[in-house]
Amino acid sequence: MKEKLTDLQYAVTQQCGTEPPFHNEYWDNKDAGLYVDLISGVPLFSSADKFDSGTGWPSFTKPVAPEVLKEKSDSSAGMVRTEVSAAVSASHLGHVFDDGPGEAGLRYCINSASLRFIPEQELEREGYAHYRPAAGRRYALFAAGCFWGTEGYFRQLDGVLETGVGYSGGTTLNPTYNEVLRGDTGHAETLRITYDPAVISYADLLRHFFRMHDPTTPDRQGNDRGTQYRSAVFVTNAEESAEARRVLAELEAAVTWNDPAVTEIRLAGAFYPAEPYHQDYLEKHPGGYCHVDLSLARRPLV
Repeated sequence: MKEKLTDLQYAVTQQCGTEPPFHNEYWDNKDAGLYVDLISGVPLFSSADKFDSGTGWPSFTKPVAPEVLKEKSDSSAGMVRTEVSAAVSASHLGHVFDDGPGEAGLRYCINSASLRFIPEQELEREGYAHYRPAAGRRYALFAAGCFWGTEGYFRQLDGVLETGVGYSGGTTLNPTYNEVLRGDTGHAETLRITYDPAVISYADLLRHFFRMHDPTTPDRQGNDRGTQYRSAVFVTNAEESAEARRVLAELEAAVTWNDPAVTEIRLAGAFYPAEPYHQDYLEKHPGGYCHVDLSLARRPLV
């Protein structure tokens, strides 16, 4: 990892260092956009929650979702503070204090060197279009094994406007299919759904997701094995996270499966579209491999 980072980035993220105040990249940045984890690419903070604390470091009132951060006590500077690190990469970010202006009264004081800023106008190009939904359109990102069958199922649903297959959940930038197939990029084969929430709810999309694949088999669906075939819901905010957990709990309480679900529910990072020959695969090749019972899509949810 050291060869991929500057000396300052390595010192901050891996050795719990601190960059100079007022002499760092984002302390005075006022542009709209997302601040993502430098290492994993998972969104951590939004420009909408950034404020000028007068400290010389980027300061935020809250993260994009609570689960993206981990906290622990830190007494390394002769005082007791609360250190903040990224949940996925474990990189040091900074500290959180209880003197902020927001509703919770918190100030997340974060090192610029631990972040990468993506301007709002570049979100789509960088793979984060799902964080910028247009009016009447929302996104859902599901991993349920081979993305050919997953797309073939969801494209049949009323309210689904567009589908696209790709890779998400890992740390490799712009991965190829062969790289993901090796299983060392961290990415899962993922379907990104654009849907109309006035026609189909996120909760019903989740119910379809849990119906159309087996969420109890770790890293396996049908004939496919590997972490790239894991079951995952990649959410874009705290509300989606809560809804995914609620629907999963509802189905588990109904004893839908004999074994416990192993579905990963976590904040979405970048989504990288797969190669063109993977898009609409079963439309182009109706007899192609599919691990999904596509007829289920036309049956009502119970």
